[in-house]
Amino acid sequence: MSATHKPIALRIEWLMEHARQYSAMFSSPEASIARRRYMAEHPSAIAALKCMDGRINLSVDTHTPFGIIQPFRNLGGMFDLGWPHLGEVLAHYVQTVVSSGHRVLLLITYHYSKGDKYRGCAGFNYDTQAARASTYVIKKQVEHVFGADHGTVYPIVCGFETDEEALILHGSNGEMLDISQFAAQEKDTLRPRLEEMFPDMHSQVRYDLEPLVFGNMERIVELRKTERALDIEHHEWVICVGRGFDFLHIPNLALIVGPYSPNLDDPIDRAAGIIEDNMRAGRIPDDGFLLLASVPYQEVGVDRARAELKSRFLSKFATDVIYAKHPQLAHKMHLRTAVLDWRSRRLEIIPPE
Repeated sequence: MSATHKPIALRIEWLMEHARQYSAMFSSPEASIARRRYMAEHPSAIAALKCMDGRINLSVDTHTPFGIIQPFRNLGGMFDLGWPHLGEVLAHYVQTVVSSGHRVLLLITYHYSKGDKYRGCAGFNYDTQAARASTYVIKKQVEHVFGADHGTVYPIVCGFETDEEALILHGSNGEMLDISQFAAQEKDTLRPRLEEMFPDMHSQVRYDLEPLVFGNMERIVELRKTERALDIEHHEWVICVGRGFDFLHIPNLALIVGPYSPNLDDPIDRAAGIIEDNMRAGRIPDDGFLLLASVPYQEVGVDRARAELKSRFLSKFATDVIYAKHPQLAHKMHLRTAVLDWRSRRLEIIPPE
């Protein structure tokens, strides 16, 4: 029996164990050394604005060590740099990178399925054109904040085709590069293509983009040799609010609401509605769902204490929204409030007050 159909207590236990296993893997000597070696050769920082969809796991899909690509995840992949918290978090991230003398490669992503429109992005009502248009708006905002000459922050609009987990890079002059159309032996032809598509990209950043492209080519070859389900049916039973959910790269398990929008009640309301629909349709048991709030911290002491307060606030805020908008569902809610040690990716549950 899959975890999806187990009683809610067992589902939560399974999820917490999954989080522990992810932290153990991330913190292992092998993984730590792999990250340090990778960053020594490819020093450009890589960040990705992306949907909460668990199918979009860029580390796996590009054969990049975990912890290299910094994710910013939100329901529907919707972002606006005018949101105060998002602007603050992204600016702090860039300033931290720049202070160490490096540049930033920022992937602004949308996703779709070539096999079935309804395996695309539900946040945009499966409208790929609308999702893609949104990424270009974000790209303009990034250029407004960090500079249109791309000397420090280089934003790339990047599609993600979920059936084959293929990247589609959009060049500065409207060109498109669909990685699924290239064979592994064509790597050498891609280098000049990247230079043509991004002529103003610093040579170091382009060199650091190449492993993502080549790794994605290898990933596509791997997938074509296997038979796998495409996880058509939605069966989410977790609502996550906050940040630090890297361990939840599992298709159709969780709805992640980043703490970025000033109107958090709307995505929480929408996420609760999806959970309610899943119960009503019998896709998940109707014995309960999990609301998980999480906030990461870098240092013990003040930073961790602030993270606790933030997480408690997000937990209470989401709870209040669900009780107000979905009172029947609220009585089936199981609540966990947590902080995440960013250094080890360890999820720490905070006891109730």
